[in-house]
Amino acid sequence: MKLATKHRLAEPILALLCFLEAMIIPVFPEIMLAPMIIADRMRAWRLAAICTIASVSGGLAGYAIGYFLFDTVGRGIIEFYGAADGFETLRQSFNQNGPFMILVGAISPIPYKVITITSGVAGLDIWTFVVYGIIGRALRYFVPCGLFYFFGPVASEFIERHKKWAGVSMIVLVVVGFAMAPLLFPKGETGDLTPNHAEIEDINPEG
Repeated sequence: MKLATKHRLAEPILALLCFLEAMIIPVFPEIMLAPMIIADRMRAWRLAAICTIASVSGGLAGYAIGYFLFDTVGRGIIEFYGAADGFETLRQSFNQNGPFMILVGAISPIPYKVITITSGVAGLDIWTFVVYGIIGRALRYFVPCGLFYFFGPVASEFIERHKKWAGVSMIVLVVVGFAMAPLLFPKGETGDLTPNHAEIEDINPEG
């Protein structure tokens, strides 16, 4: 295991995992991140930075899917995670509480791709999206990396003794994330999943 975590492709693979997690796949990068830090805790801050940058970049890709490719790609992802019901209410939530929604999605087990894609659909200000995405994702990765840095030996011993429960815990987090995704957004009118930015001209007519 330790040899695998120090492989020359370990960090690029971790970065790719964080990138894809933010835009489409339901996985927790911590599954790979934790063993890498335990194997060499001096890399904790470097790995946290890699995860944060890769995840924010993936979030921008998710935003682009919502903004430009919602009908062809984004719609299916939103429906897969159970957040299609009451889409008008969902979109309004992002328009009214965008920073809060991004922070909640970036830190919690809720699939972050639901947040990134819906931000694009809602036409959320891109700088608001990036800034709060960085804050949320940095908290998501730097806090546990810091814990592993300071308590690495203890964590390593605990995981070694309870491998089964550590694996079960990761599965539970994935299931909880799926369950929380639709609960985060109150159900309202079903709507037609039409991107909000397509209606800008109607909201601000010339003259």
